[in-house]
Amino acid sequence: MESPDSILYQKNEETTLEGEIGGTPTSSDGAEYHTLDEPVKDTIARDLKAVGTKFYHVLYPKEKKTLLKDWDLWGPLILCMLLASLLSTENADDMDDNGLQFAQIFFIVWFGAIVVTVNSKLLGGNISFFQSVCVLGYCLLAPSIALIMCKIMGLIFNYSLFLFISKLLLVTCGFSWAIVGVTVFLGDTQLPKRKALAVYPIFLFYFVVSWMILASS
Repeated sequence: MESPDSILYQKNEETTLEGEIGGTPTSSDGAEYHTLDEPVKDTIARDLKAVGTKFYHVLYPKEKKTLLKDWDLWGPLILCMLLASLLSTENADDMDDNGLQFAQIFFIVWFGAIVVTVNSKLLGGNISFFQSVCVLGYCLLAPSIALIMCKIMGLIFNYSLFLFISKLLLVTCGFSWAIVGVTVFLGDTQLPKRKALAVYPIFLFYFVVSWMILASS
């Protein structure tokens, strides 16, 4: 029969082990710490840092699981609002039409991403819904950069054949970079025999976005 001291020692070991595996994070003074207790600026700074890290990996798509293991929708939301704002007509005399265009572009981007994601899931892709939307949204970074550069060039140069060719090259580069990024991040999530069926809607999605950029800029 075990002594009371032995039983108490075993209970203390179990308590310590549980605390190491799944215990509540503590601050430096030993008090319990929760993310809800941290200052708002620290939360915002942490989220912005995470978004910036994902933007870097989209521009340099080397690590395949970077966007999949810690997904979020902040980056896609920022890029979608940027695209909708720049693509909508900047006409102060008709704000209703401006707002309608913004809503239409916003809807097209998100609806397109959802349709592509549903298609991927129906083809047996081993990826969650929000992971796919996250990757598709973050990969809009290259087309967004192309749009900004097209807008800048449009302000500097008058319309000419050179300007159109330059914009076409920028939009093509943004489109190609987006396709490469999506292929890197989502290429291994589809069955080998169904990759073409999964990539085709993705190609159409970014092609429509790129066409809107070229037509409006």
